Amino acid sequence: MLTKKEQRLRRSRQTRIRIANQGVARLSVNRTNLHIYASVISGDGTKVLASASTAEVEVRKEIGGSGKGGNVAAAQAIGKRIAEKAKAVGVEKVAFDRAGFAYHGRVKALADAAREAGLQF
Repeated sequence: MLTKKEQRLRRSRQTRIRIANQGVARLSVNRTNLHIYASVISGDGTKVLASASTAEVEVRKEIGGSGKGGNVAAAQAIGKRIAEKAKAVGVEKVAFDRAGFAYHGRVKALADAAREAGLQF
């Protein structure tokens, strides 16, 4: 019997393989109860080109206080921020890696905000 985390990681494995074959940068998302994290990783998977999370001090001030990183509004702020950072290092096109999380709620909010801010995927 697989645990919930093992099931999620199993789902993420196939997506990562497919993205690696494409050879494009990937926007990887990780979600916890308190925070949401996003990273743009190079096409060969060796370097993190940009990252953003609700654990950052500036973001915490922006979203209002402590412990508010686990909601849709915070995810939208991170989506916008990661798109800006990615564009600053010259990445326009990414593959979205939801890491086995359902494309719903905070993960969807982050993706939509990143698209609105100009990232293509």
